[in-house]
Amino acid sequence: MRYRKIGRTDITASVVTFGAMGIGGGFRFPGTDDAVSVRAVRAALDRGITTFDTAPVYGFGHSEEVLGTALRGRRDEAVISTKCGLWWGDDAGTYRFTWEGHAVKRNLSPRTIRIEVEESLRRLQTDRIDVYYTHNPAQPPFLTPIEDTIATLLDLRDEGKILAIGASNCPPEDVQAHLDAGAIEIVQRKYNVLEREIEQDILPLVEANGLSLHAYSPLASGLLSGRFGADYTPDPAEPRASSPLFSEHVYPLTLAFLDGFRAVADEVGASLPALAVAHLLAASPAVNVISGIRKEEHLDAVVEGAELELDAAAVARIRELSDRFQEQRAASGS
Repeated sequence: MRYRKIGRTDITASVVTFGAMGIGGGFRFPGTDDAVSVRAVRAALDRGITTFDTAPVYGFGHSEEVLGTALRGRRDEAVISTKCGLWWGDDAGTYRFTWEGHAVKRNLSPRTIRIEVEESLRRLQTDRIDVYYTHNPAQPPFLTPIEDTIATLLDLRDEGKILAIGASNCPPEDVQAHLDAGAIEIVQRKYNVLEREIEQDILPLVEANGLSLHAYSPLASGLLSGRFGADYTPDPAEPRASSPLFSEHVYPLTLAFLDGFRAVADEVGASLPALAVAHLLAASPAVNVISGIRKEEHLDAVVEGAELELDAAAVARIRELSDRFQEQRAASGS
């Protein structure tokens, strides 16, 4: 396993993170077995994965509870990140979505952040959260000034309840506002070899300021796993159905990309998921990759990717394939 520092802190994290959304169960991950999830978390620690990412909204507290149970007795081996700002405790906030009967709102007010951090500490059975993210930026009509949100996070850091501050799904101007206040170490955004938009703004900003980039969706909604063929059509109820990568005009381009990507994987002797992870780690020393894990068998490709160090020639071939895909996608107008 390889390890990297989180931003400018002394927190050392495995280069791959156990994404704990799935262990929250619920309608998006039906049939999730808590005992299986606990074994997966403990097996991850045994294999060198020390970093775990969750959020209150994942199973409405259940992901945090399961993670807290799994880490009991091993808390000091782990780096835990969780989040605030997707709120369902009352009607305050800007509506985001409804899951399982809960109307979830964007709310980054000092009042709700204070409530959320205490609830997360309780569910995680810990006295501190290593990395605390704002989950989504505030939006009108319930728009808390970012300065008020940052001040609350700084207070929590001063109190020792959180150790480092992060921002998820945020624009560059929010990152800069945090930087100006000395209140950020890591940014979480979608990033994979097919979706590289952050290379234009967020990633250079992160690198220039010594921050870390927490990359989620490294397999591009499963596309880079190689599990989907030409005849695949996502169910309308699946999140994949709304992904542009699965649209009528783009999906054939992704399959063509995968042919070349698979050839590189064969050359370096890696699985497709491992190559997707390794490519992101090679893209920048600032990157840490979040992979969704629910079972022990999911760990194999993640650990393989963490330990696979690509040479410059392999990285160049992958970038060439990716550049061609981006050009073809732009030409298709999709």
